[in-house]
Amino acid sequence: MATTATWTRPPRPMRADARRNYDRLLAEARAAFAEHGTDASLEDIARCAEVGIGTLYRHFPNRHALMSAVFQDALASLLARSQELVEAPRPCHALMEWLGAIITHAGTYRGLAQALMSASRDETSALSQCNVPMRAAGAALLARAQENGAVRPDVSIDDLMRLTNAIALAAEESPDDPGLADRLLTLTVQGLKGANPETGC
Repeated sequence: MATTATWTRPPRPMRADARRNYDRLLAEARAAFAEHGTDASLEDIARCAEVGIGTLYRHFPNRHALMSAVFQDALASLLARSQELVEAPRPCHALMEWLGAIITHAGTYRGLAQALMSASRDETSALSQCNVPMRAAGAALLARAQENGAVRPDVSIDDLMRLTNAIALAAEESPDDPGLADRLLTLTVQGLKGANPETGC
């Protein structure tokens, strides 16, 4: 049976005033999340951006949508780094370096690790736009480490991302112990070792 192709109108570009509001909201959200954590007041963000709360919700329907927009630059940086590391000569070291970068990024904003953990179980969350490409990038690095025997074959990228978020959350809750994240990541690496330890981390 013949099928009929469907055509979807591309999104219309923002008007200049809407773009200015969008950019101001992002700038204020980034500053508020850095200072107060990801549970910062959306009303305060709108007020600092000199727009109404309705304008904020027109651009960002919920908190996760705003968070996703704020983190796009960091996401792009992490994905670009994963592309560089996927060709690294020591796959396990490359994987661990990338996981460490994720932990560092998650520590930039209080509450981000918890939000990402919650979003990993909710495909309808706007933060899935962050989780999905990150999971794919991590899976490529993990596969290379497993192929050369550095990492056990039964390790899944989902479990590894959960461990990484858990480490970031633990570090966030222990600000007086700056070395905690590195120690926990080292312990995680020890549990990942595969059949060929000479190629391990």
